[in-house]
Amino acid sequence: MLKNNLALIRERINKAVSRRNTAPENITLVAVTKTVPPRVINEALELGINNFGENRVQDALPKIECLPAEINWHFIGHLQTNKVRQVLPVFKLIHSLDSIKLAGAIQKEAEKKNMVANVLLQVNIGEEKSKYGFRWEEVQDALVELTQLNHIKVLGLMGIAPFVEDPEEVRPYFRRLYSLFKAINLPGVEMKYLSMGMSNDFEVALEEGANVIRVGTSLFGSRS
Repeated sequence: MLKNNLALIRERINKAVSRRNTAPENITLVAVTKTVPPRVINEALELGINNFGENRVQDALPKIECLPAEINWHFIGHLQTNKVRQVLPVFKLIHSLDSIKLAGAIQKEAEKKNMVANVLLQVNIGEEKSKYGFRWEEVQDALVELTQLNHIKVLGLMGIAPFVEDPEEVRPYFRRLYSLFKAINLPGVEMKYLSMGMSNDFEVALEEGANVIRVGTSLFGSRS
């Protein structure tokens, strides 16, 4: 099942990026492994996936400890300040920097560890009360503040669109986030990754400029 699902996803990626006139190799597929056991993650690794995303620290760490060290782990969920210490050593990229308070905690812990934490700034693109992230009008000022933190490196933006039946309805949100992504020009900030699009809407996200997609259900099937 996994092999067939991955083949279908790659086919969908290829078609979406061809409509945007870019190449599939420019896209990073992050396989979201919430509730997925290490055995299945190893299968995905053997199929050529090397970027995996987790959104709960306590669930991720036991799996990470028993899986190959060469895996690139992405933290994609809401990160509580008291979990930063556990996240920094093992996750290559934090997609969900959603407040200046969290940035301060990351800066403090990264300084202790003598490292630079790679992060994406999370934008609340649907302006939903149930979701975390900076509001559109806060992004520029937040980025300016973050350039003062020498143990944090901003590498792009992340957004989660409202969940709707028809992915076409979220196209304007993705288009607006891509426009913001392209417009940012600040010393010390690198707009390298635009993480947007999940199982239900990643094709629209790719058409609108995403170069990182986070896919779980389409790859591993429905989970609790």
